[in-house]
Parts: sequence; C-alpha cells; structure tokens
Amino acid sequence: MEALDLARWQFGITTVYHFILVPLTIGLTPLVALMQTMWYRTRKDHWLRLTKFFGKLLIINFALGVATGIVQEFQFGMNWSEYSRMVGDIFGAPLAIEALAAFFLESTFLGLWIFGWNRLSKKIHLLSIWLAAIGVNLSAYWILVANSFMQHPVGAKFNEATGRAELDDFLAVITNNTAVAAFTHTVTASFLTAGTFIAGIAAWWIVRAVRRGDEAHAREVWRPAAIFGMITIIISGIGVSVTGHYQGQLMSEQQPMKMAAAEAICHTEKGAALSLLTVGDWSNDCENSTHLLSIPGLASFMASNDFNGEFPGVKDVQAEMQERYADQFGPDQDYTPNLFVTYWSFRLMIGLAIFSAALALAALYLLRGGRVTDKKWFATLGLLAIPMPFLASNLGWIFTEMGRQPWVVAPNPANPVDNVYMLTQAGVSPSVTTSHVLISMVFFTLLYAALGVVWYKLMARYTKEGIGSGDTPDHDPDADKSDSQMTFVY
Repeated sequence: MEALDLARWQFGITTVYHFILVPLTIGLTPLVALMQTMWYRTRKDHWLRLTKFFGKLLIINFALGVATGIVQEFQFGMNWSEYSRMVGDIFGAPLAIEALAAFFLESTFLGLWIFGWNRLSKKIHLLSIWLAAIGVNLSAYWILVANSFMQHPVGAKFNEATGRAELDDFLAVITNNTAVAAFTHTVTASFLTAGTFIAGIAAWWIVRAVRRGDEAHAREVWRPAAIFGMITIIISGIGVSVTGHYQGQLMSEQQPMKMAAAEAICHTEKGAALSLLTVGDWSNDCENSTHLLSIPGLASFMASNDFNGEFPGVKDVQAEMQERYADQFGPDQDYTPNLFVTYWSFRLMIGLAIFSAALALAALYLLRGGRVTDKKWFATLGLLAIPMPFLASNLGWIFTEMGRQPWVVAPNPANPVDNVYMLTQAGVSPSVTTSHVLISMVFFTLLYAALGVVWYKLMARYTKEGIGSGDTPDHDPDADKSDSQMTFVY
C-alpha cells in the first residue's frame, strides 16, 4: 500500500472506533437529564436511582469518547497537510469553535454534575446536566458543519494566487443545508441508540429480577426505564426516517454519484426501484450486478418524493464528471466510489433498525398494564438490540465518507467552476512516508483496541451490578461531603 491508502485506512479505523462512542453520548446525556428532571419534579425514588445508574455509564462512555476523539484532529496536520492547507481557512473555524466553546461547555458542566452530588443544590445540579447536554449537541453540530463543508462546500472562494480556498461567508458555512440535515439525522439516530441502550438493559434486568423472585424491583425500577426507552425508540425512529428521507433528497442534488452508488443503478431512469438484495460479480462495475427483491419506485421516491421521478445512474454521472473535469484531472479519472461498500453500508444502516423496532414492540406488548415478564427471549432480544444502532450509525458514516470518494471535498454542483473541491489523492501529506503512516496506524489500532476492551468491561461490569438499595443518596447539600459519597463516579 502507498501512504495515501494507509492514511485513508488510519482515518477510517480511528473514526469507526471513535464513532462507536459518540451516538450514545449525544443521545444519553439529554435522556439522563430528563430522568433527573422527572425525579426533581416527582421526587419518585426510582428516577433518581436510574439517573445515577445510567449517569455512571454515560461518564464511562464520555471519558473514552474524549480519549479516542483527540487523535482525529491531529491527523489533519499529520497525514492530510495538503488538505489542511487547501481548506483550513474554512474547515478550521468550526473545529476551533467546537473545541473552545462547545467541548468546554459540556466537559465543565458534566464535571460539575459528576462531583456536585450533595454539594450543589438540586436545581443547580439539574441545570448542570442540562447544560452538559446542550454542550454535547453543540459539539456535534460544529463537527458536522466542518464535515458538511467537505460534502457540499459553501461560503468559500478560491484564491488562484495562493491555491487555497478562503472563507467568504461564515454564515453560509454554519447554515449549510447539508449540515442541518446531517445534524438532525445524527441526533435522532443518537436518541435511537440511547433509547435502545436503556430499553435493552432494562429488558434484561426485568427478566433477571423476576426470575430471582424480586418482581417488585422489576416493576418499580426497571419497568419505567423500559417504557422510557421504548418511547424514545418510537419518537426517534420516526425522526430518523423523516430526516433520512430529507438527506436522501439533498444527496441526489448535491452528490448524485453517491446516491447512484447507493443503488448500484447504472443508467439514469425514472421510477427506479429500491433493491433489497443484489448479487453478481461487482468488480466496481454496476453492469455485473443483478438486483433482486426490489420495491418498485421507492428509490426514486427517496431521491425526489416522486415514485416516478428521475434517479441518477452511475455510468451517466461518471461520464458527466469526466467531461466536466477532463482538463483538470484527465479524461480517465474514475469518479465512482466502491460500489460494494456503498451499496451494502446503505442497506445495513437502514436494516439494522429493525432490532430497535422489535424491542419497542415487544416491550409495548409484554409490559402493558403494569406487567413485568420472565420470558427469557425478551432479555435476549434486549441484549441483541443494544449494539445494532451503534453498528447502524457507524455504517451510516462509512456510507457518507466512502460514497464521497474520490473527493475529499466534493464539488458543489450549483457552482462547479469555483475550484473549491479536492481529490483525496491530492490531500495527503507529501512528506509523510508509507512506513510513518503504517507505524502510527498499527499503534493507534492497538491502542484503540485496548481502550475498546476497557470500555466494554467497564460498561458490562456496572450494568451487571445494577441498582442496589444503597444507590439513592438524599441529595442533601448539607450531608456529609466525604469522598465515600463520590464513589459512584468511578
């Protein structure tokens, strides 16, 4: 492999590791804040116990997320210096704001929340977790503003003298419709992840408690958590569908090749069907694939809100881009992303949501009318459903990034002559050797694998510990402030 290939692999590996943690932090922080709000308003003991239980898991996830996320930004200077030189004037601004404002907001107030039990008043302590939740979601928005510029560059102009893109309209950058669509879709997907996480753990604990003969604990503590998670799944599931549909329409306008590759449809057609299964010798050539189990007109509807609408074809978009950029990149440049990865990541991203839906429907039926259950399959379904939204979110990012190739900054179709675009091969650092990237990639992969083991063991340990009778402090600011009262943090 060349340095370019290894740099892409390294960024992909570190991103996938990091994004395992991100959706849970984005979704779980406001949900923990909601649990604490319900305790604050109702003074029902089980909401405080659930707040502390899921808050502990949130802290573990947040800490590992920070540790794995730091590496991401360093790679822009280490492996992708030419990319940073080209668009750093625009790309760096939202990243700087995210670090200096949003991240410090979330980390500061999450710290106050962690160490503020029995130290802050109930109202101030509750405000701390809500401000942390706002900070988490603001961080997500600024990161997505930066990424969306790579998907659909706006608010910039190309300086021919310096060969760099320069910021022209900051407001256009931060209100990029691609960023708004990506943010709403990411946040609703994160709520789906967190809702499934809560409902899955609660389902497992309900069955376990009932089988142990502690039906009261299952009903009083874990059933409300399961219902809370189920409601979150239903609401966020609808949100994911609506925002995903809007993203598909934008994608058809802004990155028609990505949409075409998602379906592996060769030629532009009207009333294009959505295939559920495709077989054949792909070889990155849609001509060698055969679509099976198709739903008529659905692909066109996803792209244009019209079941008989026009859907872009891979071959046609390829020919159009070769003609447009022939003078700059040559007539033989391949603008088609990896069809196999793009096609299947798109389907798995959508299809894995069925596990969350199944868990919500099972909870709706088995827990109706104040019931709890000892059915082992319900616990198994809960555990099986938990990782699925994590995988779906990662597959969504794989689709987003792989589908953009070979561009590191895709051209804006509305203004294709402004030169604010860049091929991935042009963005890699010229002075970084293959061995340098290989060594760092191996190191980070092993380090992240070790952190992943730590994350899993800590999450599993505290999930299995559950909620004991001693986990409900009175939250009295005048109570003993000894270190023993802070052990829940660890």
